Amino acid sequence: MNNNDIFKKLRVALQLRDDQIEDILKLVDFRMSKGEIGNFFRNADHPKYVECGDQVLRNFLNGLVIHLRGTKENPKNAMEIIKQNQSEVKNKTIEKPKAELKPKAAPKKKPFNPKDKKQTPKLQVVEKVQYKNGKNKKS
Repeated sequence: MNNNDIFKKLRVALQLRDDQIEDILKLVDFRMSKGEIGNFFRNADHPKYVECGDQVLRNFLNGLVIHLRGTKENPKNAMEIIKQNQSEVKNKTIEKPKAELKPKAAPKKKPFNPKDKKQTPKLQVVEKVQYKNGKNKKS
């Protein structure tokens, strides 16, 4: 298990988004963009995959402690923070309006049956042509 796997598992377990991870890293004065953070969560065979270094994971864990527990002067309850994250995730999923699919008023078609096909007369595309191959035949 490498640092990327640990980072992914913490992200899923705590239901963190990239912008929240960015804020957590800012708590310990470690600046990274959302794009750089997103590269850690890609598949290993993706061209933009980046190996998560020890420094990044260490700073994230230190920032996570401050994010969940707070500081000595301003302590927080970790479970309240986690529940707040869960409620935000639920609200985000509820807010997305699902596209309503309206059935078309087209009549139902019967399955294809070759016997039902109307008989149409065949049109001759090419006219009948008599070929004379240079022989004079008398009939």
